Amino acid sequence: MNTQTLKVDKGVDNHHSYQQTVDCLRNGGLVAFPTETVYGLGALATDPNATKRIFEAKGRPSDNPLIVHIGTKEEVNTYAAEIPESALLLMEAFWPGPLTLIFNEKPGVIAESVTVGLGTVGLRMPDHPVALKLLRLLGGPLAAPSANRSGKPSPTRASHVARDLDGRIPFILDGGATGVGVESTVIDMTSNPPAILRPGGITVDMIEAVIGPVRSETRVEESDAPRAPGMKYMHYSPDAPVWLIEPDRTQIEQAVKVLKDEGKKVAVIGPDELKTDKSSWYFATGAYADPSQLASNLYDVLRKCDETEADVILAVEAPPEGMGIAVMNRLKKAADGKRFSM
Repeated sequence: MNTQTLKVDKGVDNHHSYQQTVDCLRNGGLVAFPTETVYGLGALATDPNATKRIFEAKGRPSDNPLIVHIGTKEEVNTYAAEIPESALLLMEAFWPGPLTLIFNEKPGVIAESVTVGLGTVGLRMPDHPVALKLLRLLGGPLAAPSANRSGKPSPTRASHVARDLDGRIPFILDGGATGVGVESTVIDMTSNPPAILRPGGITVDMIEAVIGPVRSETRVEESDAPRAPGMKYMHYSPDAPVWLIEPDRTQIEQAVKVLKDEGKKVAVIGPDELKTDKSSWYFATGAYADPSQLASNLYDVLRKCDETEADVILAVEAPPEGMGIAVMNRLKKAADGKRFSM
């Protein structure tokens, strides 16, 4: 399969590019497109055969549900069996935006390969002009996980998508680098109180300011099917093993020395303030006190590690608050929970 990358610039007539991709989706094909979080790999969510192709292209486990992207708030009524008042408040406050709401589904509408038989559906309205234009021209819902091979760092640039999925999908819509940099917050509106299943661009504090207390439920037993993406499987991992390390320059440099003495080449990803010339490579992610910068740059620097000959990657832990919680969620998944200790 020949993968075409179609650049969709502001101020340029992109009608033909959008029409090509809409026609592809209506005919059961896959299209990668930018959102405000990461690039998504979209298929028409009501087409069982098309949505199965997402799993094939990504090598994604078949029990991992997909988030459904919609172009208007009104479409929720088409796919959700009931909409709690708290969900309406969150939609008003944060849609379009990086927030996925899980509802009980209306039976027989969304393909079962999307909901994996859970009886629920995750819906979100992305805050990106390319994604919204594509959805509104299509006039239907797109099931869209991140547009990468399963387990690898999510793509925040069209070039990342091409690196993982070239030859596996027909089209990539190139809308430039994404902004938020980590996937949407996922909150289960079918539980009382609502449960955050995956932290993301909308923080707990922001949500609780609108609807009151929520709880966190971000892990799942190995034998159970995950209720949201990112809950069960190892994710976001570059080629070299990742180890978490505390945000302390002395510890980082001591760890680098130990690993180098073992003959290993070491890459470090961390905040600007802790940059060291002791490691083989240091990829700065922004100011430590601004977790939104860390989030925006995280996947890009994880992928840059794959362009090196690093044997080990040390990832500096983020602040345990605000967007730092989402960053730490991704880093723990990338490291499979491993921490470096001496």
